[in-house]
Amino acid sequence: MSEAGGRGCGSPVPQRAPWSLVAATAAICLVSATSVWTAGAEPMSREEKQKLGNQVLEMFDHAYGNYMEHAYPADELMPLTCRGRVRGQEPSRGDVDDALGKFSLTLIDSLDTLVVLNKTKEFEDAVRKVLRDVNLDNDVVVSVFETNIRVLGGLLGGHSLAIMLKEKGEYMQWYNDELLQMAKQLGYKLLPAFNTTSGLPYPRINLKFGIRKPEARTGTETDTCTACAGTLILEFAALSRFTGATIFEEYARKALDFLWEKRQRSSNLVGVTINIHTGDWVRKDSGVGAGIDSYYEYLLKAYVLLGDDSFLERFNTHYDAIMRYISQPPLLLDVHIHKPMLNARTWMDALLAFFPGLQVLKGDIRPAIETHEMLYQVIKKHNFLPEAFTTDFRVHWAQHPLRPEFAESTYFLYKATGDPYYLEVGKTLIENLNKYARVPCGFAAMKDVRTGSHEDRMDSFFLAEMFKYLYLLFADKEDIIFDIEDYIFTTEAHLLPLWLSTTNQSISKKNTSSEYTELDDSNFDWTCPNTQILFPNDPLYAQSIREPLKNVVDKSCPRGIIRVEESFRSGAKPPLRARDFMATNPEHLEILKKMGVSLIHLKDGRVQLVQHAIQAASSIDAEDGLRFMQEMIELSSQQQKEQQLPPRAVQIVSHPFFGRVVLTAGPAQFGLDLSKHKETRGFVASSKPYNGCSELTNPEAVMGKIALIQRGQCMFAEKARNIQNAGAIGGIVIDDNEGSSSDTAPLFQMAGDGKDTDDIKIPMLFLFSKEGSIILDAIREYEEVEVLLSDKAKDRDPEMENEEQPSSENDSQNQSAEQISSSSQEVDLVDQESSEENSLNSHPESLSPADMDNAASISPSEQTSNPTENHETTNLNGECTDLDNQLQEQSETEEDSNPNVSWGKKVQPIDSILADWNEDIEAFEMMEKDEL
Repeated sequence: MSEAGGRGCGSPVPQRAPWSLVAATAAICLVSATSVWTAGAEPMSREEKQKLGNQVLEMFDHAYGNYMEHAYPADELMPLTCRGRVRGQEPSRGDVDDALGKFSLTLIDSLDTLVVLNKTKEFEDAVRKVLRDVNLDNDVVVSVFETNIRVLGGLLGGHSLAIMLKEKGEYMQWYNDELLQMAKQLGYKLLPAFNTTSGLPYPRINLKFGIRKPEARTGTETDTCTACAGTLILEFAALSRFTGATIFEEYARKALDFLWEKRQRSSNLVGVTINIHTGDWVRKDSGVGAGIDSYYEYLLKAYVLLGDDSFLERFNTHYDAIMRYISQPPLLLDVHIHKPMLNARTWMDALLAFFPGLQVLKGDIRPAIETHEMLYQVIKKHNFLPEAFTTDFRVHWAQHPLRPEFAESTYFLYKATGDPYYLEVGKTLIENLNKYARVPCGFAAMKDVRTGSHEDRMDSFFLAEMFKYLYLLFADKEDIIFDIEDYIFTTEAHLLPLWLSTTNQSISKKNTSSEYTELDDSNFDWTCPNTQILFPNDPLYAQSIREPLKNVVDKSCPRGIIRVEESFRSGAKPPLRARDFMATNPEHLEILKKMGVSLIHLKDGRVQLVQHAIQAASSIDAEDGLRFMQEMIELSSQQQKEQQLPPRAVQIVSHPFFGRVVLTAGPAQFGLDLSKHKETRGFVASSKPYNGCSELTNPEAVMGKIALIQRGQCMFAEKARNIQNAGAIGGIVIDDNEGSSSDTAPLFQMAGDGKDTDDIKIPMLFLFSKEGSIILDAIREYEEVEVLLSDKAKDRDPEMENEEQPSSENDSQNQSAEQISSSSQEVDLVDQESSEENSLNSHPESLSPADMDNAASISPSEQTSNPTENHETTNLNGECTDLDNQLQEQSETEEDSNPNVSWGKKVQPIDSILADWNEDIEAFEMMEKDEL
């Protein structure tokens, strides 16, 4: 998401003021607050800001230049292998590839970034390339949502700045709305997606054949996400206002109207996924992250850009519900739309990092500061924001595809507060990108923030958003060649001019097709937020909000955010949390009984957890019992994952890599434990025989080095003994399955041979074929290749890196680029399947987590494992009490827990809280299976 531009704050805007006045005030009133105060942190000098701004420019040149050199006209750059990502030529990544349409995605997405960064000549060249090379009539199935925000938005943003430059009289004098014509062509190609009874678009469309033709290979989908259907109005309305063709704005409005009508009326929340034909909610959990995020953003911005009060009414209604149910400062936790007092998750995804920025635009500064600071503390712990993390700040999903949302919110908070603290935050982001993500051919996404391993991807949004926000963060007004306040930013940070609000206004401002609840205008802000309210006279206001959160990650493990009912506010004890439960504590057993949870001892020594909602003392206790059981099942899954060995890292540290390339490696259940001992560093050498299954014939070659061995023909432990006897200090086993990669295969964990392996003293790691070929290719190119075997990537060697001369940087990039690749294990959720039993079994001294049924007990089936789900959710600081001493589960060596859950039928409702019990159960089952 992004902020709108405007001309500053004047007098309060009347409730029904002309839009020209609203656009000039409400859109950017917070930015004018920059001068309100600057205390709370040491001011950053103009020289340092310029230096950081120039650093951002150099980083953009590195990313954009390598894309143009090694990838264009492909959609995206693969920065580790220095080539373009072409749909169909690389292994499928699933839905992620739906953004690729063979239309030079990165170039189009970067157009207006070039102008913001004052690269007007490069912009003019880029526009010429788009007009000359880009084809929008490809036989490719693409995401309607991604194509809209990235390609349609990119063309419109490019057109907006092209006409601005043309008016200035120096550049783009030849331009005659060619980008707009391409945008219009693309708009018409997307329109068939709206051919549904609801008006919600299909999630995918074939650019050449549309939806329902046999050649289209799409049109059978029934579901779409709320954000997918609700993030169209800015681009489609802008296209209508630019061209005069009203059909685009009409279709986007109809989709928004339908979503509004389908909101849950008692909570005013929307779900994550909806059926495009019936309007039924498929996933009934609600939050501000993945699947919903930009729907809320576009409601507020549609009001800013189009001047339609109904969009502000809807946004304020939703925002009130968000702050009432989802916001639990500093956290933002998903809830159930029918039971909004019930948390649907105990983890958050990285996409919610945009929300503090939206709150700034709304004028609600305090929760924005709180959530942003919490996110920053997580980043300081892991260098980047994991794709998902738990309420006690453990890693839930370890990837980080260089998302810009946190940088976005940082920019907004600085513009709103003027606090130089946020400049320091931006400086940290720049340093982390250069230190951990920069590779010779661009910037590589993090496959695992814990190990520092890379993924061979550099998404187009990285250039469209990240560099734009970072540059604007450090830029003064005179550093930008146009007035940024005259534009509103889309969710992809593309620029649309505010004057569109008064152009081609053929759409009625007041939607009459939707039913509205009666709203009290006094509840909403119809004026520019007052900076005296936002920022009290205390110049340390923002700092005072941040300070209590400084140690939220490092020195404490929050017990989890709970719903505090009125009875708890009056002094009653909060409900029992699963992580605190002890089966030997009589007080805990009494609390369980009150919540309708029974403990039954079985003959085999285990115990059975059973929950009958109708036996709870009250509806609130029944709700607490539901929460308790859900926490138990999640903690059980988490513990099973923690029993697995985490991935390890192979880091190439010799010239010209210098630690930039990190390969994720599978661990071994024998040999030196790299998590407990110092890393092993050495040059690599291939063993002979290569399979390592007999005594080595080249012991002098591997003596004192890390031996490379091929998988197969004998046990891993036998290979390890043979290279150890030859004097190797470590071993790397490379998969013999050609083309295998951790991009598409589960992380591999090497087991022993069933015998005592204490005699193996050297570390052993496993690489898939793709990762192993990187080392083999490097040997062929440079002969001497040194690597570091460790539990996670180490900081690069600055002395060695400084030996590189800037003038030869491009040469070394070109020499090494094609040998570079890396990946790490995908972090997946543990699926929760149905079980025929209705009980939870565990050891009596430590009860295992479970889920619940309202009328019958539940039980996980025999816990089996799957190496696919081999990821760690480690404690961030080691100071918090873990469940290891309380929860003991049986697991096999290379296996993960997969609790099976069966939900019984509803017996009878207790009261309104239990009225929709089956819907709750359905939602929890879906939550356990959802993907980000």
